[in-house]
Amino acid sequence: MLMTPGPTAVPDSVREAMSRELINPDVDPAFREIYDRVTARLATVYGVDEASAASEAGAGVARDIVVPGGEGILGLEAAIASLVEPGTEVLCLSNGLYGDGFADFVEQYGGEVTLLSADYDDPLPLADLESVLADDDTAFDLATMVHCETPTGTLNDLGPALDLLDGADSEILTVVDAVSSLGGTPVPTDRIDVCLGASQKCFSAPPGLTTAAISERAWAAMEDRDPHSLYTNFLPWRDTSAGFPYTHLTTEVVALDEALGLVVEEGLDAVYDRHRAAAAHCRERGAELGLEPYPDPVRCSPTVTAFHVPDRAAALQTALHEEHDVLVATGLGDLADDILRIGHMGHNARVERVDETMDALAAVL
Repeated sequence: MLMTPGPTAVPDSVREAMSRELINPDVDPAFREIYDRVTARLATVYGVDEASAASEAGAGVARDIVVPGGEGILGLEAAIASLVEPGTEVLCLSNGLYGDGFADFVEQYGGEVTLLSADYDDPLPLADLESVLADDDTAFDLATMVHCETPTGTLNDLGPALDLLDGADSEILTVVDAVSSLGGTPVPTDRIDVCLGASQKCFSAPPGLTTAAISERAWAAMEDRDPHSLYTNFLPWRDTSAGFPYTHLTTEVVALDEALGLVVEEGLDAVYDRHRAAAAHCRERGAELGLEPYPDPVRCSPTVTAFHVPDRAAALQTALHEEHDVLVATGLGDLADDILRIGHMGHNARVERVDETMDALAAVL
């Protein structure tokens, strides 16, 4: 049983959709219909469709949805490649591996990085953010953040940081990695200029597709920047009425369409409730086994639980897989052998699947 925090287990109907006859995305009009349905369903999940916009009482949530072919990291790099050039001032707010990774991308594309980092088990460094924004000598073009730091199971409250950015300079564009949270918990897309997702996390489709909700002012900045790349460039996806920038990943798009259909049919509120219930149950079972989550429980994500097991993660992962056919993940980087991660996201966000995993972990322990 696959219980990693992405890729996740794929429902039967999604796998069946992948087995259908291949569609040529460049010449068959049926593929255009599928792609348009995918973007419409994603607009609902992002909360930027017409119904969601109306419910926000005119809060201005209009965003374009694009779905390039490429695993979720493509979206993170493409956002930077599309918005950053030499001299671009970028503020990277981080308390995890992917937050730090944004800074690496900015440097690779010639931007000027101001990295505000906190320890991986601490919240985002809001005091540092407030201080740097108060400095009249520095003006930022772009700010990056991560909603869910999957390697540590941390869900960041983005509201206070977005408040500070709005209060300091409403012209600062915001880029948010919501790859591991989108579809499993609400994301404040209406306050984000480029909100990034991917197919293989809470949607429970195979890896291979990036999703993005992009604001008008972000598009304008990309046009001013005029990126020179094709693959790491969102601009060619803004208007695909005359064709896609390159041959699309047909089977992955069909799979994502089916997966999103399941989410929309269930209803987002029910999906979010299911994730919260699975997460709470996982942590309750962990507490019974003497396990503690890595971050403070108030910052734990409803999509993944990271148990702190110093120097034991690899051994526990191996035993679970070999003895019980349950595959979970360890940590990454310096915490690789200190964190055991259980992905209760998407199709796996079900109490019965969590119980099967935790029964196996209890036996191993």
